[in-house]
Amino acid sequence: MGCVLPHRLAVAAMAVLLSAPAGADERMAVDLELVLAVDVSYSMDVEEQALQRQGYAEALVSPEFLDALRLGLIGRIAVTYVEWAGAGDQQVVVDWQLIDGPDSARAFSQKVAAAPLRRIYRTSISGALLYGADLIDANAYEGIRKVIDVSGDGVNNQGPRVDATRDAVLKRGIIINGLPLLLKRSGSPFDIPDLDIYYEDCVIGGPGSFVIAVEEKAHFARAIRTKLVMELAGTPPTQPTPGRVVRTAREAPRISCTIGEKIWMERWGN
Repeated sequence: MGCVLPHRLAVAAMAVLLSAPAGADERMAVDLELVLAVDVSYSMDVEEQALQRQGYAEALVSPEFLDALRLGLIGRIAVTYVEWAGAGDQQVVVDWQLIDGPDSARAFSQKVAAAPLRRIYRTSISGALLYGADLIDANAYEGIRKVIDVSGDGVNNQGPRVDATRDAVLKRGIIINGLPLLLKRSGSPFDIPDLDIYYEDCVIGGPGSFVIAVEEKAHFARAIRTKLVMELAGTPPTQPTPGRVVRTAREAPRISCTIGEKIWMERWGN
């Protein structure tokens, strides 16, 4: 499904944005509308949550991120930070904010770092995708690209089918990228060995979509930084990256996209 958005298409999209008629519902043009959708289900232990939070806070003020921001066609993006778990458990931790330079990036980063950690039952990637898509539709911005960046360490076990939800979100013009976390296996039945493949084949999609699998703690912050730069630029990194960067183009999944629901049914029968 993944391919890099050609520069000429980005320029054409920019022309459309700038030529749109003004009106009461006019939205601010940005390079990117980005939903950072972060897993806080109980499969994520406190250490993983803290690493995840710290990784995003640091990446948002990194020189690499700020350089990529400055090189955008418009030079500003809109970002929101969302935590998710079960089908009905999504929470905006940091609401939509315009990031157009070091000061606004630092302000957003500080809000992310200051929010209290929380953990909730169940895992609904599909719920996170639908919630993120609705946030994009309802915000006050109009981006050349619209992206939901979903990170987590487990498979969908509640809510709609994740692959069908992915397809519905893609039809809304939204790209989905993934950061599957393989830092540790807790012994949970939902700790499947092929979580990265599950994300590649069942979760991500759209032009330039990608997965970065994180397997070591030391690579976590750098992986997030690389991911954010890629999302800003819409192009592959020119430097070596931690984990594997995969742009999937497979027709059929190599793993069942309902594996989480099947495990849940076999274990709890509902």
